[in-house]
This record gives sequence, structure tokens and C-alpha cells, in this order.
Amino acid sequence: MLLFTVVGSIWLEIFLKVGVLRRLKRAVLSIIPTAIIFLVWDYYAVVSGHWWFDKEQVVGIFGPKGIPLEEFLFFIVVPLASLLTIEAVRTQKRHWKFGDEA
Repeated sequence: MLLFTVVGSIWLEIFLKVGVLRRLKRAVLSIIPTAIIFLVWDYYAVVSGHWWFDKEQVVGIFGPKGIPLEEFLFFIVVPLASLLTIEAVRTQKRHWKFGDEA
């Protein structure tokens, strides 16, 4: 499913030239802090017994604290797709101002 998210949004960078990947530092600074918070939340939920990852449904590569690779990728791919989408809208609606430009 993450592959569909990438395919569904990466073309925005290529064809609309939204510039998210050219401003990689800005994208990383937007994504990583939130990803860390949610990964800590996932870890807490797992060790508390509120959440689990079915070993039959994951690739089998686990990172720190037993969080599967797919979960790490989810918290990077989905926000990146969101950034690509909002920047694509901005290329079509140049008068829209928000964030640090408002």
C-alpha cells in the first residue's frame, strides 16, 4: 500500500515540479519530528499491550524496539505524499498563502 502512495504522489514532483524533493532539508525538518512522536507512541502502545503488529502481515524486518519497517516507512511516506500534494495544489493556486508564507 505504501507503494501506491508513492506512485500516486511522486508524479507531482516530476510533472508539476513542486520542489519538495529539491528542498529536502525542509521536508525532513517537517516530517522527522512528527514521525518520532508517533513511533514513540507506537512503541508505548505495543509494550502496554494496546497494539501489536501481526508478524504474518509484515515483511519481517524490525527496527529498534520491535517496530516493523513498514511502520517507519509509513511515517515518512504518508507525510511526504501530503507535502507533495499541498505543494501541487499551490502550483495551481499560486495566490494561496499559508504556513511560513502567510
